[in-house]
Amino acid sequence: MLRYIDTDIVFQELPDEVTLAVNLSGCPCRCPGCHSKHLWGDGGEVLDGKAVECMLEHQRQEVTCLSLMGGDAQPQEVNNLAGWLREHHPRLKIAWWSGRTLLSPQVSLSNFDYIKLGPYLQHLGPLKSPRTNQRLYRVVDGHLHDITSRFWR
Repeated sequence: MLRYIDTDIVFQELPDEVTLAVNLSGCPCRCPGCHSKHLWGDGGEVLDGKAVECMLEHQRQEVTCLSLMGGDAQPQEVNNLAGWLREHHPRLKIAWWSGRTLLSPQVSLSNFDYIKLGPYLQHLGPLKSPRTNQRLYRVVDGHLHDITSRFWR
């Protein structure tokens, strides 16, 4: 079962999107230098369709994308929730920020519009650094297209 700690409306996580970022707990990656260590534990509220509906109720006009931040311990659950979102909110773009290097085989690209892959490596920097190991992909016709360079301004 997915659990989340908090949410925020963000403007820099995904290009051209007003994003509702949902910070999932239970991160197994434990990246050195992580800025979100509060997500390492298993606390928080249950994240299901009912919780998402409550989140979106007051944000529908503003939010263009919902991003699941983490969830690497439960990729099948992330995929299931993304599929539910795709069915119930077809105009809403769906993103997943994963700290893994490779996409889990339990994940269907058709459920997502964006996927970020890669652990945070402090010496390489975040997505805005041209040296970063992390990659942000736009999903187009079932293929990943690297758009990371959009952060390098």
